[in-house]
Amino acid sequence: MNFLSFLFLLSPLVVLAAVPHPYHSPFIGTDGTSFVLNGSNFRYIGTNAYWLPALNTNEDIWYTLGNISALGIKVVRLWAFNDVNTVPINGTWFQLVSNGTVSINDGPNGLQKLDTIVEMAEKRGLYVILSLTNNWYPLPLLPSNDTGIVPRDVTRGTNNSLPRNYLSNDYGGMDLYVREFGLETHDQFYTNPSILNAFLNFTTQIVSRYVNSSAILSWEPANDPRCNSTLLASQSCTTETVTRWHATVATHIRSIDPNHLISAGTSGFLCTGCPKLYPLHPNPPPAPSASPVPGKRKRSNAVPVTTEQILRERAESRRRNREAAKMAGTLKEDGIRIRGRWVSTATRRQETQSVGPTYDGSYGVDSQDILNIPNIGFGSFMLFPDQQSYGPADPSLDSYTNTLDLGIDWIIKQTQSANAVGKPLALTSFGLVTQGNAPDFVPFNMTTAPFAPDASSNTNSTYGVTNQQQTDAYSKWFNTGITSGLGGIVEYQWGQSNLTAETGTTISPGVTGISQDPRTTPISPNNDTTGISPNDGYSNIGNDGVQQVVQTATQNIAAN
Repeated sequence: MNFLSFLFLLSPLVVLAAVPHPYHSPFIGTDGTSFVLNGSNFRYIGTNAYWLPALNTNEDIWYTLGNISALGIKVVRLWAFNDVNTVPINGTWFQLVSNGTVSINDGPNGLQKLDTIVEMAEKRGLYVILSLTNNWYPLPLLPSNDTGIVPRDVTRGTNNSLPRNYLSNDYGGMDLYVREFGLETHDQFYTNPSILNAFLNFTTQIVSRYVNSSAILSWEPANDPRCNSTLLASQSCTTETVTRWHATVATHIRSIDPNHLISAGTSGFLCTGCPKLYPLHPNPPPAPSASPVPGKRKRSNAVPVTTEQILRERAESRRRNREAAKMAGTLKEDGIRIRGRWVSTATRRQETQSVGPTYDGSYGVDSQDILNIPNIGFGSFMLFPDQQSYGPADPSLDSYTNTLDLGIDWIIKQTQSANAVGKPLALTSFGLVTQGNAPDFVPFNMTTAPFAPDASSNTNSTYGVTNQQQTDAYSKWFNTGITSGLGGIVEYQWGQSNLTAETGTTISPGVTGISQDPRTTPISPNNDTTGISPNDGYSNIGNDGVQQVVQTATQNIAAN
């Protein structure tokens, strides 16, 4: 046998040896319930900065990403969409959707802004989660004017002049498509062929730009998708509608990009009794299970969350808390007295028989079914107690403790559900509104701040938790997520000062955010040259304790 023949026989072995192990890759992948990067497990702490593409200068983007990286944060979640129905005078926009036609802005105030962020993230060693549309797009109540500022009826300001892109729900999204294509219900975004084609075309334009970028952690088809939004849902929208749409979009993304993960951007709503398009394997492999004991992790059979489990655990928790309140002498009896004994009212018994909308499919979302779609790489969920109830309040506990405990239980249940599927899970947004942030708080499906000093609904009562309560809650939720085995935990939201302000843009002169009282300081342009990042009620500016907790979490998750 000559040397060339010998090489020919060996060539298949040589080729096989040259193929890298799939986990030894510069792109983040998964191995069971873990993220992997370059052959090692990858767990991360992140932050949301949805407004990054709307900053006025590249220096501001670089400065913000540098401050984020300095805390040890590895992942930034932001909007990769910015839809308008009229081209704005100033500021960033990505896509014009008007009267059933769509055009994409590839200019310096368009997708080139996103290019800059991805490039700078690579240089900073950061990874980004890019969300491709939003469930929320409520209309403002005031018309445009000719000053370059688009008035928005959004918050406490007496002249209502916060600019476009200030709020997270003011970047376009599903309802903009529905309105501009002449349709009526929110869920037509998921089912109408013309809208679907337009959205998939936009998805192609975004995804194809970054196929080879190592800075992309994942593509997120939508932020917080549901059957309903500002526009109501049709009677035909079910969990299968939203699941089917995710499967379609994920297949489309995968056909363009073989390198990056595709994640679900849902809030984590489950449906314990809904039919599944993607049923679980009858005998799933064991996976790490949540443990409420810090520093410990236990194994389980990775069973899905069930109605029976939810009701049983709620009853057990109430019993324990009631006994503890009795021992402490703080129990407040609210039932009826029969023969000298307190008995729970019928109302309480009836409440305990319902798992509630977070578990019964009321929102048209079954996150477990979506996670089990083959092209979905990992799951997500959110935690916003100011906007969502995660279970019935326990009368034996005070309001803050209820909020804290329900959040912990929500994290544990989500981890259990993802483990049953056998894929990683990330908490992609969580937050609590503080008393200092209450005047800026605008719920995701609103354009007004209900707790602003000049709001019609304001009763002059104090709303929100204290800074210390926020810090303590974040610390406990971070620790629960870390010990439960979450792959990633992303707080909401990053706040940044000393940004370049330009009139008519998101960072406008005079829009200074926290603690500004419109009764004495109206929101209007002035001679300020620096600005503050948008704040819809969750900015971490104003509470140094939160940044300390985030930094500690980056150290703790690396050690687990």
